[in-house]
Amino acid sequence: MSRSAPTLQIATSPHITSGASVETIMRHVVWALLPVCLFAIYSFGLSALLLLATAVLSCVGSEYLLNRASGRPDTIGDWSAVITGLLLGLTLPPGLPLWMVAVGGITSVALGKFLFGGLGYNIFNPALVGRAFLQAAFPAAMTHWAPALAEGRFTSVPASTLALPFSAPALDAVSAATPLTQWKFDGEPTASASLLLGTTAGSTGETCAVLIVAGGGYLALRRFLNWRIPVTICATVGALSWALHAAEPARYPAPDFMLFSGGLMLGAVFMATDMVGSPITAAGSVVFGVLIGALITLIR
Repeated sequence: MSRSAPTLQIATSPHITSGASVETIMRHVVWALLPVCLFAIYSFGLSALLLLATAVLSCVGSEYLLNRASGRPDTIGDWSAVITGLLLGLTLPPGLPLWMVAVGGITSVALGKFLFGGLGYNIFNPALVGRAFLQAAFPAAMTHWAPALAEGRFTSVPASTLALPFSAPALDAVSAATPLTQWKFDGEPTASASLLLGTTAGSTGETCAVLIVAGGGYLALRRFLNWRIPVTICATVGALSWALHAAEPARYPAPDFMLFSGGLMLGAVFMATDMVGSPITAAGSVVFGVLIGALITLIR
């Protein structure tokens, strides 16, 4: 009786796994992002809902069409395109024209993911590739911020949201400065409670730090996220900003402002921990987090 020859499997690292499938991990990431998305819709209304829906649909649609055109297996069922769309939408201003959002979604998948070979081969976070492209191509629209919790946000949308493609969007007269902008130009800090609870202007998903941390904690408990990376990033930013603030408090903001303003929390929890682009060893994760935290502090 002959025995079949053993099969040699060749794959990229890591080689020791928890047994959870890609679909399972990605689905849990979507669940962790849902509270952040729901709060974004509560804060900015219909414009945030349309923006997030457009970002997800453009990412999923792009992945489906690119796979069909290249003869590759359909991969939209692994939820990775949904995550790319959600993360892209959460990094964009709420009133950004929807056609620009769609362009960002297509760019995220085509240039940030598909060009490198698909899931597991991309060297950059696809959502950040799409956002970087939009920032370079449409800088004016990408720096126009809507106020949070505005009246009528569930009955109307900003004129810019439905602007026609390749036309200059009619930006609303009512706009708001983000906490980072207020500090940069006016030297005015924002109350920590407002930053934690998300009652400030900013990108669609950068406002409520509490929900972002809660989502990260959920993923860390399920072991779908390396907790060392966000903790090290925040510790580095906190330590460096504390030293700078102690030296020149009028010039440098306090650590709590640095930690909870802007997109630091969203990036540290959901983007820096991308399993493809982040280290797999504990020591490497700490070094990775320190470098990111130092770079964030330096840029700010």
